[in-house]
Amino acid sequence: MMAEAVTQFQAQAFKELLPSKGPVKTQIMGAVTPEVEMQSSRVQEFMNYQITTEMEEYTPEMDQLLFYLPLAGSAFKKVYYDTMKQRACSLFVPVEDLLVPYSASDINTCERVTHIVKMTHNEVRAQQLSGAYLDIEIKPSEMSVTDVEDKTDELEGIENTSDMMYELLEFHVSLDLPGFEDPDGMHIPYIITIDKTSSKILSIRRNYREDDPLKQKIQYFVHYKFLPGLGFYGFGLIHMIGGLSRTATAALRQLIDAGTLSNLPAGFKARGLRIRDDETPLEPGEFRDVDAPGGALKDSLVPLPYKEPSQTLLALMGTCVDAGQRFASTTNLQVGEGNQELPVGTTMALLEQGTRVMSAVHKRLHYAQKTEFKILARLFAETLPAEYPYQIIGGDQSIKQTDFDGRIDIIPVSDPNFFSMSQRISLAQQELQLVQSNPEIHNIKEAYRRMYEALGTENVDTLFLPDPPPPVPTDPALENAGMLMGMPATAFPEQDHATHIEIHLAFVENKYVQANPATVSMIVSHVLQHVSLLAQGQAEQELQLQLQQNPELAMQMQQQEMMNQQAAAQGQPPMPNPMLENMKAQTQLELMQQLMPRLDDILNTGEGDAITQLKAQELQIRAQENADDKEIAEKRLDLDEEKLKSQEDIAAMKIEAQRNKGG
Repeated sequence: MMAEAVTQFQAQAFKELLPSKGPVKTQIMGAVTPEVEMQSSRVQEFMNYQITTEMEEYTPEMDQLLFYLPLAGSAFKKVYYDTMKQRACSLFVPVEDLLVPYSASDINTCERVTHIVKMTHNEVRAQQLSGAYLDIEIKPSEMSVTDVEDKTDELEGIENTSDMMYELLEFHVSLDLPGFEDPDGMHIPYIITIDKTSSKILSIRRNYREDDPLKQKIQYFVHYKFLPGLGFYGFGLIHMIGGLSRTATAALRQLIDAGTLSNLPAGFKARGLRIRDDETPLEPGEFRDVDAPGGALKDSLVPLPYKEPSQTLLALMGTCVDAGQRFASTTNLQVGEGNQELPVGTTMALLEQGTRVMSAVHKRLHYAQKTEFKILARLFAETLPAEYPYQIIGGDQSIKQTDFDGRIDIIPVSDPNFFSMSQRISLAQQELQLVQSNPEIHNIKEAYRRMYEALGTENVDTLFLPDPPPPVPTDPALENAGMLMGMPATAFPEQDHATHIEIHLAFVENKYVQANPATVSMIVSHVLQHVSLLAQGQAEQELQLQLQQNPELAMQMQQQEMMNQQAAAQGQPPMPNPMLENMKAQTQLELMQQLMPRLDDILNTGEGDAITQLKAQELQIRAQENADDKEIAEKRLDLDEEKLKSQEDIAAMKIEAQRNKGG
C-alpha cells in the first residue's frame, strides 16, 4: 500500500513538474510591450535551457526528492552558485541533513539553519585551492550512521563500509561578530563553515547584499512539504497512514503463517511407531509400510489443531488497505468510466472528490518550485555577464543580465489547479461541449486549441485551417466586381476617397445593378466608409493648420496626447479629441449634403423597381391561380354533363325493358 502510493505520486508529480520542454514559464508584470514580450521569451528559453541542459544534476535530484518527499513529509533544495563548476546548482538535501532550532516555524524566518555537508578529500581540497575554504589541515572521520540512514540502508540492501569522509557543518546564522558589529545592535546574517571533527572554522562569509542597507538574509534553501505538520517539518505518508500500513502488513503475515501451518501440519506420534524410509518425503500415489504397535494407525498420530486463515483477519486487512488508498488517492478516478454526457457540475464534483488531497499537495509543490526558480533567477542576475550567448537546437541565442528584473515573473509551467493530464482533458472536454452547445457566443477554435493543448499536442496551429488574409487596398473596379458577387469591400485611409466615391456611385446608378437591392445596399455602405475616411483626413489637415497658428492650442493637444499614452500604458482606452471630432462631423455633414441627391435617386429607384417587380409577380401568380380555377370548373361541368347523360341512358333502357316485358 505504501509503496504503491509513493510510486504513483512520484511518477505523477515528476511528469507535471518536469515536462520535456522545460519546467519554467514567464509572465509579464505591468504593461505589455513588444520589448517586454521579447525579454520574457528570452528569460523563459534561457532558464529552460539551463535546467534541462547545463544543470545536469537538476533532473535526477528532483526525481529523488519527489520519491523521498511522500515518505518523510519534508525535503529541501539548496540552490547556490558553485565556484568550481562556474554555474548555478540545485541539490536535494534530505531532511536529516538540515537542522533548525526547535522554535523555528518557517525556513525564511529561521534564525539558524545548519546544513550537514559530506565531502570527499578532493572536494575539500578543491575548495581550499579556490579560496573558498581556509587552507588548513583537517582530517576525515568515519561517517556516523543515524537510525534513519540505517533503516534506509536496510531497505536498499546495502551495508555501510565506514568510508572516511569529511563532515562539515554549514551554518546560515545571524551573529554579532566582534569587530563587525552593527551600529543598531542587529545581528548580521553570515554563512559559517566548520569542520565537525576538529571544530575548525573553514570560512566566514556575509549572507547579504553589500548594497543592502537593511542587510536582509539571502535565502539558498527551499522547503518542499507533502502535508503541513504541527511545526517546522511536514507530515508524510508514514505519519498519516503508517499505522494502517503496519496493521495491514501484520495481518498479511498472520494470514500467510496460518496458511503455511495449515498446509504443512505438525503433531505427535507414538514412540513405537516406525515408518520405513521416514526421512524421504512421500511421492504422489505412494503407500509406505508402517509398524503400528497399537493396532490402529490413527491412534498413533495426533496432529496439532491448526485453523485455516481467518476471514475476519482478511476483512480487517482489506479495510486497512482501502482506508490507506483513499487517503493517498491511489484509487482510480471514476471520471470517464460513466456516461460521457454527464453535466459539467457532476464531472467537476467527481474530479474534486477523487483528487482533493493530491491537488493540495500539488499546490504546495508548485509554490516551492516557484520559490526555487526565483532563487535561480537571482543567481543568474548576479553571476551572468552583461550578455551571455548560448546554443540551442535551431540556432544561437543570447540572454542579457538586465533581463532578470522585476518586469518578468518566473513561475513553474505546471498548473497549481491540476496535477494530472486526465484532469486537464476532462475540463477541456467539458468546455468544448459547452462551446458546441451554443457556438454563436463562443470561440470554437479557441476551445479546440485548449483541448489539443490538454492532450499535449505539439504544433497545434498546423491542425487548423489558416485564417483568411486581411483585406488589402484594391482599385474601385475590383471592389465593384466583388460587391456585385456579394463580397463586401473595405475602405483604407490611403485611398483616393473622392475618386472611389464617384466610381461607386456611377456604377450603382446602372439599372441592372439597381435590380439587386442587396448589391445596392452594400455599395452605398462602402461609399459611406469613404465619406468617413475622407472627412477624417480633411479634419486632420485643418487641425494641423490651426495648431501651427495657435501655440496654446498645440500645447493643449500635446498634454492630451501624453494623457492618452498614460491611459494606454494602464490598459485604458484613449480619450477622443473633441476638436477633431467636431471638425470631422462638420466635414461629413458637408459631404453628405453633396451626395444625398444622388443617393436619394439611387435608393428610391431601387425601392420602386423592387416594389414593381413584387407587384408584377403577385399579379402573375393570381392570374395563374384564376386560370387554374377556370380549368377545374370547366372539367367539373363536363363531368356533370357526362353523368347526366349516363343517367338518362340508363333510365331509357329501363323503360324499354319494361315495355318488352309487358308486351
